[in-house]
Amino acid sequence: MAVRTILRFPDVGLRAVCEPVLVFDQRLRELADDLLDTMRAAPGVGITAAHIGVFLRLFVIELSREDGVRFYVNPEITFASAETIRHVEGSVSMPGMTDEVVRFKTIRVRYLDLNGAEHEEEAEGFRAVCVQHEIDQLDGIFWIQRLSRLKRASGWSNAGIKCGYRHYLAPNLSRFSCAKIGRTRSGIRNKVPSRSCQIWSRICDFI
Repeated sequence: MAVRTILRFPDVGLRAVCEPVLVFDQRLRELADDLLDTMRAAPGVGITAAHIGVFLRLFVIELSREDGVRFYVNPEITFASAETIRHVEGSVSMPGMTDEVVRFKTIRVRYLDLNGAEHEEEAEGFRAVCVQHEIDQLDGIFWIQRLSRLKRASGWSNAGIKCGYRHYLAPNLSRFSCAKIGRTRSGIRNKVPSRSCQIWSRICDFI
């Protein structure tokens, strides 16, 4: 068992669509153990294999010690209620950032356990939110992509507000300048993309 390195937003790995698990062996169980250790160390209540750069359809959630640990392999939502719920979400790949996301209030999910046995369960409320959040990540959908375009635009544009997404990235954006002046060998001044502009382009591509 080990604590693995977590991919940080906007790593392109967070956009990867994960492959189904085909082999149920000791290596899968070791990966599951590492996921659990990594999630607890983060800390968080859920994590996918994709979060640590292993692109297989596996995630674990632990809403409380009393509720226990649940591993989901190749999960599939088979039913979703018409009723929705708003809940605050975040990610171990974007620590310190949270916002409200709209999810189905009740779902039914079919999945396999670590031995390959099939199960189906109904989840409601917070558990339903967590399961949908993690399945999204297995499909390459990062949680902020579930926010409205208006909310995302507001978050990126309000640099001075601590809850804004731009504030989260501010230390890496070098005051948001989009170009710097360089000189070619002939002495002609030439605009070249700055580090800030490169990061900003990656963010825009992501969301």
